[in-house]
Amino acid sequence: MLSVTGTSFAFMQPLTQAWQAGGLGMMFGMSCFVAPFQMALAPLLGKLRRVFTPLISGIIVLLIGTSLIPTAFYGLATPLLPGGTPWPGLLAGFVVIGIIVAAQATGKAWARVAGVALGIAGGCLVCAVAGGLRAPVSLTEAGWITPLRVLPFGFSFSWHLVLPFAFIYLVSSLEAMGDMTATSQLSGLPTEGDGHWKRLSGGVLADGIVCSVAAVFGGFPSTTYAQNNGVIQITGVASRRVGYVMAAILAVLGLVPIVGRAVTAVPPPVLGALALLLFGLVAVSGLRLILSAGLGQREAVIVALALGVGLGLPTQPGLVAKFPEVIRMVFESGISAGGITAIVLNLLWPAKRTAETNH
Repeated sequence: MLSVTGTSFAFMQPLTQAWQAGGLGMMFGMSCFVAPFQMALAPLLGKLRRVFTPLISGIIVLLIGTSLIPTAFYGLATPLLPGGTPWPGLLAGFVVIGIIVAAQATGKAWARVAGVALGIAGGCLVCAVAGGLRAPVSLTEAGWITPLRVLPFGFSFSWHLVLPFAFIYLVSSLEAMGDMTATSQLSGLPTEGDGHWKRLSGGVLADGIVCSVAAVFGGFPSTTYAQNNGVIQITGVASRRVGYVMAAILAVLGLVPIVGRAVTAVPPPVLGALALLLFGLVAVSGLRLILSAGLGQREAVIVALALGVGLGLPTQPGLVAKFPEVIRMVFESGISAGGITAIVLNLLWPAKRTAETNH
């Protein structure tokens, strides 16, 4: 499937603990040595079909989208000039969204595919007129190539940190399964059956391999991201062949600094407007999964409580801070808190029992 990985905020807590215990070497060492736990988990996922239903996946994806939407406004509200007002940036964001929506409204395939690029170009043009389009540093200072370095910060290990890292890898797998289920649906693939669970197992296995390899070269642990689901909905493109091109582009961005620096010249309001649309579409894909599972009284209650916990608990950091450490790592993330709430309710309130009662 057409998926992209990136570092998740869920890893922040164990990585911070590793930093305090042994610096960067401990951070990358623990990321690498505990990642096989995720690889070992991958073949067992097929036995958890009763736990990770389309309803659970839909709730998790919905929580991912709703939790990401506020971050888009940080970019939208960023002034184009130091000490300036946010209005020019908001105007640029409005242009970005307007162009993309207009491209969607045409109903033409080429417009859907080109809409994102045209929107970014239009937003950058507005920023240029307002004097806010500039590179953060000189492109010539970036250099032309960055060679890969093996173990750039050393490696170290601590048994005391195994449980926190393993637990976060488990939470990361939970999020990845929701994202990949949404990608399956948007790609026209089934979200149930042996083929679907084989894709989920392969995706979680790939995440574990990526985490190990990345740590060797000084990269943080990664997980499957949800943003690509928004892009698939906008463009209508889910071809795996596009993934090879994307991989090449990402490799160039990582190895050729001058290209990466040029990308960072895109003003935050432009990226924020694009993120707002994409994250909203991620939430919509979660809603689609929930509706595909059927939204009866039982499902409505589970969705309501999971969303309440997932969206409400992170707003009370003082309450979360009083939890035991292992529990705190879970409930600091609204996604994992809401997801676990949905899983527990789904197991305690089986769908079959509801059907018999209605009958």
